[in-house]
Order: sequence, then structure tokens, then C-alpha cells
Amino acid sequence: MGQLPGSDPRRRNDWIVYTAHWDHLGKDERLTGDQIFNGALDNATGTAGLVELARAFGRLPQRPERSLMFIALTAEEQGQLGARHYARSPLQPLERTVLNINMDGLNPWGRTSDLALVGLGSSTVDDLIRAPVAAQGRTLTAESQPEKGTFYRSDHFEFARMGVPVMYAKSGTNYLGRPPGWGSAKADEYTDKDYHKVSDEVKPDWDFAGAVEDLQVIFRVGYDLANGDQWPEWNPGTEFRARREASRSARSPARGLAP
Repeated sequence: MGQLPGSDPRRRNDWIVYTAHWDHLGKDERLTGDQIFNGALDNATGTAGLVELARAFGRLPQRPERSLMFIALTAEEQGQLGARHYARSPLQPLERTVLNINMDGLNPWGRTSDLALVGLGSSTVDDLIRAPVAAQGRTLTAESQPEKGTFYRSDHFEFARMGVPVMYAKSGTNYLGRPPGWGSAKADEYTDKDYHKVSDEVKPDWDFAGAVEDLQVIFRVGYDLANGDQWPEWNPGTEFRARREASRSARSPARGLAP
């Protein structure tokens, strides 16, 4: 875990929290040959992205006004246990946590014309991410397979359960220079052959140009929030809204803090 305190005394008690999980499944000694679950895509890529984002924020000529935290969580593969522990015993108050931005696998197959947001339509995060996506000439889309329940299966969910708005962006499926359906076929191939298997290793054909663009968007959302007064909100009707509303007084201007 690393913290980058904000430069504005009035807003440094507001936190943007970036997360990714570094754990995987250890070893399977029943196998012959390779027994190690390396988890290269899931989630060494997300952890590498976390480190690069922390490095980028740390190298800014002027520190952001709000504070940032970067957490490499463990035991996600066992049911988000690390995230659950943090959400129940946070290092900084959850009512002062502006947004959790989670990464669980980056795009290893090249540039896309789209970026998917898991949980699109559930919060005002949609508005925050659309501008940096559009600035790249890309479109924001919903996840391609919502029936898999992806929103409930990664570390951001433990923050959402406590009322904290979350952002979980995933690779798009429309790959530049590739035929329609190629991206979905690659995702299905990964799921069938490598997901939670010892074969999840770095492949010679991986191309992280798309991951870089996705990380630029993820950086921009955090940067804009860290230099503004905005508090993302759950949309009416979402199951997490009531808990967030109950902590609104902690963000009251009456305390001399941002609304």
C-alpha cells in the first residue's frame, strides 16, 4: 500500500483509492510439469498497471490536491478477502473515500475503439469516464457479458457494499485492424484455455498498446477527481445508494470540507 497525500489542506482528507489484486492460486502439485499458477493476465497485468499509475502520479510536477492511495490486495481469488478486510478496517475513512478505481486484468491484445465499463448506468462515474474515452476517439460501452456477474466478482465490490462509488473498466472488444468478433473470440479463448490455469503466462503475441490507452483513461479520471470538488454518486435505485447517502454529513461544507 502506498499513499500520496494531497497538496490542498482543505481537501487532503478526501481519498481516491486505486486497487488491483496481486494474488493467484499458488501451485497445483497434482499436475505433472508446470504446477505454478502465474496469473500473468489475471492479475499481474492489473498489478503492473497499479504500480505504473502510482509512479505517474508521483512524478507529477505538482501534487494533486486530494490524496491518493494505491493498494495491492490479496486473496481476491479466494473471495475478495483482502478487499473485504480493508473495507471493514480502512486506513482512511470510507465516508471520505471519493472513488475506488479497480483493475482486474488489462488488455493484452492491442488497441480497441471502445472501452467497457462494468456497471455502466449505476452511478455518475459514467460521466467522469466518457470525456477521457472520447478524447482518444473511442466509445464507452457496457460489459459484453453481464450475465457472468462480473460486477460482483472483483475487489471493487467490497467498496461498493460499503457505499463507496466504484469504477471498474475492462478491455473493449472492437480491436483495430481486426475483423468483427475477433476480440470476443480472444476473450473466450483465454477463458477456455488459460483462465485460472497454469497456462496463464506471458504470450509472445501480447500487445499492450491498448492497455496503455486504457490506463491513460484510468489515470485521467483519478487526476480530475483529485483536483476537483466532485463526489461521484450512485444513481437512484441502486442497492448501494442508501449507505452512501447515510455518510453525506461527513462531507458537509459545514465542516469546512468539500461538499
